[in-house]
Amino acid sequence: MKKLILLLSLSFVLATVTLAQTTEVWIVRHAEKDKTNPEDKDPELSDEGRIRAGDLATFLKKTKFDAAFSTPYKRTHQTLDSLIIPKVINYSDPKSLVDSVKKNYTGKTVIVAAHSNTILEIIEAFGGKKPMEMLTDDDYDYIFRLTVKDDKAKVKKDQFGRPHHL
Repeated sequence: MKKLILLLSLSFVLATVTLAQTTEVWIVRHAEKDKTNPEDKDPELSDEGRIRAGDLATFLKKTKFDAAFSTPYKRTHQTLDSLIIPKVINYSDPKSLVDSVKKNYTGKTVIVAAHSNTILEIIEAFGGKKPMEMLTDDDYDYIFRLTVKDDKAKVKKDQFGRPHHL
């Protein structure tokens, strides 16, 4: 009986520690894409986009990531290329992304490369409040840091690289 009580107590403590862990999620829009061919549904980064991807690496140089999440598009993968990340995982929608992070990366640090029309939705899916009303097609320099604990997220907005509205 004592062993059972000890085992149950230990299980409760471990469950509490796991639930109380804070996960750090960085969310960034892909860098500027090459718009020379309007028919191309999966363009690479433009020269300006490659510079911004380098600026992202400089901005995050002291952050150690456990994993990165990217849509299947070239521009999101290429935005993360300058970072040192052990694993890049494709995601298809905000719910699958949040489920994967919560299941596999609780207590860790991850980065998400997203699109202008999904970033705010992803922030809300993690339990955060939208830090702005909308992102436009010209917004490339915002980065969002979420501190996620249970189903709530604190959101901090920052900017990196060359300002986009010059």
